[in-house]
Amino acid sequence: MRVPLLCLVLYLSSPLQAQVTQLPPTTVEQQLENITENNEDLETEDDSYQQQLIQYGKTPLNINAATADNLRSLRYLSPLQIESFLTYRNLLGKILSLYELQAVPQWDVETIKKVMPYVFAGPSTNVTEDLRSRFLGGDKTLLFRATQILERSRGYIQQGSPTSSFYQGSPQRLFLRYKYNYKNLLQYGFVAEKDAGEAFFNGRQNKGFDFYSAHFYARNLGKIKNLAIGDFTVNMGQGLVQWMSLAFKKGPDITNIKRQTAIIRPYNSAGEINFHRGAAITIGKRNWEFTTFGSYRKIDANFSPADTLQNVEEDFVSSLQTSGLHRTKNENDDKNIQTQLAFGGNVNLKIKKLQWGLNAIRYQFALPIKREPQPYNAFSISGKNFGNYSTDYSYTFKNLHFFGEAAITSTRYPAFINGLLVSVANNVDMSFVYRNISKGYQSLYTSAFTESTFPTNERGLYAGISIKPSIAWKIDAYADHYRNPFIRFRVNAPSNGNDYFVQLTYKPDRLLEIYTRYKSERKFINYNPDDLTLSPVVAQPRQNWRTQFSYKITPSVTLRSRTDLSWFDKRGEATEKGFLIFADVLFKPMLKPLSGNVRIQYFETDGYNSRLYAYENDLLYSYAIPLFAGKGYRYYLNLNYDLTRSISLWLKLAQTFFPDVQSVGSGLDEINGNRRSEVKFQIILSF
Repeated sequence: MRVPLLCLVLYLSSPLQAQVTQLPPTTVEQQLENITENNEDLETEDDSYQQQLIQYGKTPLNINAATADNLRSLRYLSPLQIESFLTYRNLLGKILSLYELQAVPQWDVETIKKVMPYVFAGPSTNVTEDLRSRFLGGDKTLLFRATQILERSRGYIQQGSPTSSFYQGSPQRLFLRYKYNYKNLLQYGFVAEKDAGEAFFNGRQNKGFDFYSAHFYARNLGKIKNLAIGDFTVNMGQGLVQWMSLAFKKGPDITNIKRQTAIIRPYNSAGEINFHRGAAITIGKRNWEFTTFGSYRKIDANFSPADTLQNVEEDFVSSLQTSGLHRTKNENDDKNIQTQLAFGGNVNLKIKKLQWGLNAIRYQFALPIKREPQPYNAFSISGKNFGNYSTDYSYTFKNLHFFGEAAITSTRYPAFINGLLVSVANNVDMSFVYRNISKGYQSLYTSAFTESTFPTNERGLYAGISIKPSIAWKIDAYADHYRNPFIRFRVNAPSNGNDYFVQLTYKPDRLLEIYTRYKSERKFINYNPDDLTLSPVVAQPRQNWRTQFSYKITPSVTLRSRTDLSWFDKRGEATEKGFLIFADVLFKPMLKPLSGNVRIQYFETDGYNSRLYAYENDLLYSYAIPLFAGKGYRYYLNLNYDLTRSISLWLKLAQTFFPDVQSVGSGLDEINGNRRSEVKFQIILSF
């Protein structure tokens, strides 16, 4: 009965191949929420992950010709699952039908359902694409998006005042992107973006948009595996030296702990920080691959002029800016102050199931970096030159997959990350990550598997387990213990912490999914309400319990709800509680032009420390994860209408209402009133 049952489940899920679902798996939603919560001061506007999946939905990947790099780009497969599939295909030949994937060891029904919309089983012949086909046979899309907060905040009310603290532009946020893509083999296009409050065709922005980007990217040109000109990202090793693309950390997907994607990727997102501008190339021959890149661009920084009275003999920058915002005079003064030259490369060797690489990157700045003389800045990047160098490896032995990276800076501070994935049984997987990153290790544009946003000053051990007692049930859990040997920002002493997580998921079929999870974390922070001379460093634990329910009542209508509870410093002096509940109705009929979703939400927290986050459905190639603190209601309507096969329209109306306040927000974003309303419009032309 087991094989017929699996076939039935896959058959019922096969309509997903007719169109690309815009709802990511709940594990991805949670990972994006984690990134937003931990990286509040950094941009999270990289939509390349969504672009790639949607492109695979339009031109699916031939699983019989797919390489390990192709399978990694799907983001749903663990290294053990990829190795298992390649071994299966080498031994038994090409896959005759996607239903045959259930015979691949370590591939369960849930994994197959996730990848089915993006792959197909076809002839495994490797057809060479000529340049004419690449340049003339691709898909062309033009996307325009406009966003605006309807209420006027203080930054716009003060426009034209003598003070420099006001927004110099209009409240609209505009985004324009043209993209050409041929079967993921050739891609080029441009991006133009203006943030809310930035000037547009006036003032310092007399050339229109605040940010412009262009790229050209080609794959599989003989020995040239990848070629990028313009804007691109670099991702090497396990993120100690360089990782610019979206990367997940701790979350419910226990086996998704390894960094794995192509070293060079095209960049055409709205973020203004995490990319290089120049050229890159990857050349491959047999088991060898060699990548080199060079980048020259201007970046934002806090500028400090020379001052002979203060014994400052030359101009310098005190820090590099990462917001990408140029709304006020001060923000515009910091724009493009620093010049950054970056160059580096990778050498990669593959011998059967062993992969070994060498990575290097070097930076040259026009102005020296001199951080503020605070104790936590003792090991920060300084001067005009800086570099990172590393070696990384991965090796698969039966049901074990080892991986890691050892890095060092040009100032000789080391960092290590080592991981292990284990398939204990058909229904049990385990993962382990140990990291030991010295207090002086520093890097730019990185995202390793660490508790901290950047890999520095951390030692820790992570262990996770995923158990599938049956097709319907799944248990995911992890524990992470870490220590920060040196002081940090807002932590004036060495500290430690821990993080525990357990999630139970029940998904008997494609109609129903319920998960409930409990998360507990304990971190240290300065806490000095009595203004003591020395600020005490105390532990402030936080717990969260969430239950989410989703049920497809008809093929076109899905109901979804969530209840979220949080406790901060439950038995301490700064105790807070938080509560959030929402209900969704999602309407998406097959082969119909209109689809949409609506949400009604209530939240109540005692303060910022008990804040909560909730992933929201948004316009295509976009997502929203607002922060909720205080007491209020939120509701939104999200609509999509395909006017023709070539024209798609999107509209989102959202409002947050705070009944017990007189103003919303702070600083120049403060709104006089208790409502914050947002409208988003998007049009996509395909030709």
